[in-house]
Amino acid sequence: MQIVPVTYDHPDAVKLQEQVQLEYVQRYGEGDLTPMDPVQFAPPRGLYLVAYDAAGDPVATGAWRAMERSEEGYADGDAELKRMYVLPHARGLGLARRILAALEDSARAAGRLRMVLETGDKQPEAIALYLSSGYAPAAAKFGLYRTYDSSRCFTKPLAAD
Repeated sequence: MQIVPVTYDHPDAVKLQEQVQLEYVQRYGEGDLTPMDPVQFAPPRGLYLVAYDAAGDPVATGAWRAMERSEEGYADGDAELKRMYVLPHARGLGLARRILAALEDSARAAGRLRMVLETGDKQPEAIALYLSSGYAPAAAKFGLYRTYDSSRCFTKPLAAD
């Protein structure tokens, strides 16, 4: 498996985004409506990664974007994790954990202070990954879905090693 940076609107990223949206529809009845601009994921204020299998097919994705204090509950120095997704046939290979670690390293190197993410209660696999990777439930929710009962928000400090 190879993990490489791509643009948010790269064809392989778009393909995987479409797949994750279909999974959100299956789990929640609708896709994620969070506004996102490809520019937000361009280094040094973000990063978008795609993992490719040995055949060169895209099988997983993950990204972060810089966020600052806002009415949606973000704090200055936040890096928001977005679009973590692994195709069903590639799950269980540790790809999500590898992508997450690479994103954390990138955000830390960019001077971000905290990684934040919002997921839903119908994604227990994601919640388990984040908890086992050092994330803790957020004291206050943030993001577009912060008022939803099903929303689960997590944070992890990105202190320099």
